[in-house]
Amino acid sequence: MELEFLGTSSGTPTRTRNVAGAALRLDDGGWVLVDCGEGTQHRILQTTLSLHALRAVYITHLHGDHCYGLPGLLASAGMANRAEPLLVVGPPPLEDYLRGVMATTGLFLPYDVRCVGVDDVAGSALLPGLTVTVTALSHRVPSYAYGFAEAVVERRLDTARLRADGVPAGPVWGRLQQGGTVALPDGRTLRGTDYLLAPRKPRKIVIAGDNDTPALLAGELGDADVLVHEATYTDAVLAKVGPGPQHSSARMVAQCAAAAQLPNLVLTHFSPRYQDDDKDGGPPGLALAALRDEAVAHYGGTLLLASDLARYRLDRDGTLAPVATGHAHQA
Repeated sequence: MELEFLGTSSGTPTRTRNVAGAALRLDDGGWVLVDCGEGTQHRILQTTLSLHALRAVYITHLHGDHCYGLPGLLASAGMANRAEPLLVVGPPPLEDYLRGVMATTGLFLPYDVRCVGVDDVAGSALLPGLTVTVTALSHRVPSYAYGFAEAVVERRLDTARLRADGVPAGPVWGRLQQGGTVALPDGRTLRGTDYLLAPRKPRKIVIAGDNDTPALLAGELGDADVLVHEATYTDAVLAKVGPGPQHSSARMVAQCAAAAQLPNLVLTHFSPRYQDDDKDGGPPGLALAALRDEAVAHYGGTLLLASDLARYRLDRDGTLAPVATGHAHQA
């Protein structure tokens, strides 16, 4: 499983950051898009992601910086001759929004778009290979977090036991790996279930929409490996802005992750007032490092500050690390 960020700015883009969008790359070559702010398809063109391999789009909430790019992306997929149906999940008004844009602009798609409301996600098998959970958050409009977990985990053979029992490597091992039963020439019958090691923990990534109460995710984080959460402000800026926008500070998210003993935290959705460098166009004196420093003071796990086109791999042992250097800010 990999994460690739297509936009990490809040509200409006900057010279180095697009608005919200993240790709969850799956091990089978498919991928899932979470949020689709304006300009997302331009970022996709800078990656190896294909609109034909896109399995589903999950929208966290219906603020423009998270969904204004969706109609254009759907149109581009159609113009690229996509034929496979596409699953689109989000708050119930999302379907009205999409159908309204399609009707008023004369948009015809050569594939079916299946819109599913967040209330219909729990317990359903919408995506083969993934179990998806939904958590309601606190924002100015209904906002949600999605938990993506592996539905099936491979099991490894206990090769040490096979050798100890005198079972030579070969086709027999392959059949046992698949859980089958094998009759040996010496008269023994072996069952695959007796030679499979305990499965590893399924990997799970939680990607949250805008949210001013990170503690709402406490129940979702107990078995998670990664949380991707907005850190729009530092505490100092949040105090000046006030509670009206209903966003989180880096400190709030870090404390939540620490309380859940979460191993990996990725912060994103940064206010445009924070700069990557002097060329980012914001006012002087508000460096992105301030968000990192605030989070580090409260969280001791692996902390990453996402940047556009940064790509991170979650290994089977739960380790999260950048795939390519140059885009990731690691604390």
